[in-house]
Amino acid sequence: MARRAQPLGLALPAGLAAAGAMLGLSLGTLAAVAWRAEGASTLGPADWAAVRFTLTQALLSAALSVTLAVPVARALARRRFPGRGLLITLLGAPFLLPVIVAVLGLLAVFGRSGLISQALAPLGLGPIDIYGLRGVVLAHVFFNLPLATRLILQGWLAIPAERFRLAASLGFTAHDVARRLEWPMLRSVLPGAFLVIFLICMTSFAVALTLGGGPRATTVELAIYQAFRFEFDLGRAALLALIQFALCAGAAALAFAVAVPGGFGAGLDRPLARWDAGGVWLRVLDGMWIALAALFLLVPLAMIVARGLAGVTDLPPSVWQAAGRSLAVALGSAALTLALALPIALAAVRLGGPRGAALQAAGLMAIAASPLVMGTGLFILLFPLADPVALALPLTALVNAAMSLPFALRALTPAMAEAEAGFGRLADSLGLRGAVRLRLVLLPRLRRPIGFTLGLSAALSMGDLGVIALFADPGQATLPLQLYRLMAAYRMEAAAGAALLLLALSLGLFWIFDRGGRVNAQA
Repeated sequence: MARRAQPLGLALPAGLAAAGAMLGLSLGTLAAVAWRAEGASTLGPADWAAVRFTLTQALLSAALSVTLAVPVARALARRRFPGRGLLITLLGAPFLLPVIVAVLGLLAVFGRSGLISQALAPLGLGPIDIYGLRGVVLAHVFFNLPLATRLILQGWLAIPAERFRLAASLGFTAHDVARRLEWPMLRSVLPGAFLVIFLICMTSFAVALTLGGGPRATTVELAIYQAFRFEFDLGRAALLALIQFALCAGAAALAFAVAVPGGFGAGLDRPLARWDAGGVWLRVLDGMWIALAALFLLVPLAMIVARGLAGVTDLPPSVWQAAGRSLAVALGSAALTLALALPIALAAVRLGGPRGAALQAAGLMAIAASPLVMGTGLFILLFPLADPVALALPLTALVNAAMSLPFALRALTPAMAEAEAGFGRLADSLGLRGAVRLRLVLLPRLRRPIGFTLGLSAALSMGDLGVIALFADPGQATLPLQLYRLMAAYRMEAAAGAALLLLALSLGLFWIFDRGGRVNAQA
């Protein structure tokens, strides 16, 4: 980030307004729920059991995702083979996959009538039961293993090629390289990867709703939903949300405390060569990890497609209507995400230092908040002014935008800082300010991250089953909610068809926006 006085113009008030809106959504809605609660509430044994289960499954999910991602990322970093780029792209698909769709795919492989249970039946072994803790952890690893792999792979690729060249000249073995080069890199990358996945699993809702399997497998987010939907105990819901927020904030502080810089410095951008990984055994080991990861992540996707093709032609009209509502919510959420992220990123870059970091922190705070509490707080605030149920879809788009904002800021802020550092002085000398500077200097160099941001937020919103599950009436169901209702009614063929439709729309939206951002992009 440039260390110079930069013209703020409208960037600061716009960024402060967007950051204030995020603080209002994250903390203001929690305060509204607590204020509306009738008297103080206490947590019972079931609530504390939900807190323990939430911590247990989040720790297990994050630990397994990161642990399994290390050998997969290592294999991808030191091997070059035809189709490697396509494989890395496909391995990222589960993170974009709607949760309810992924659950159907996992059940098709790991469920009681899935592929593995059918293969075990001739051996006299009983069917697999993936409900409860094992199902929640399995689903979270399925979603987050690709994310952890991509994060750790970036750390491996950041080690300059000259370090490996020097290691080869010194006769380092694979063990020596792991101890001297790879472990310091992992020490700097793993805490951040663990934190992101831990926070995602802490606030997970749809996975626990579909695979939780009863009171013993209830997360805090699901307990908040039950307190709202079935008991309308706002005090208990607010207290649970406060505990969840405190746990997420504590995890973030701990991760920042244990992370240390890798300290490799810059390289000369030479092609990476790995002289330490030429042995036959290491080749076999890397190939095994890549193959296992591909099977684990891609077979459920293939089962979704195979089973969905039979039911997609006979979908009821309600599914197509729900798909139209989901598309509208997803596009609105993507636009809101960009409208919030751009001013925050621009103001943070212009301010720089601790003030810029504080502005970014306000935007990142949503990842530790409960989307259900956000939605309920908004409904409480709007109830005296309008019919909250009639606003269910717009409010769902707003909350989805808030939950996508942390990912958008991580994509936009570094690119914004690089554009300002490279062209800011020239723009200043030409007197470019405000909208003209944004249009001529910044936006052409932000097309790639903007396309990625729009695609990611649209895909995540398309598959969200959160706020809409609380307040939508039968005529306002989105496609994920309609799919969940089909599953609850045991209409599995129609559910498979709806899942394939949702999968195609989610990945299609991401591809269109991401591709559009890369066409004729200047950076």
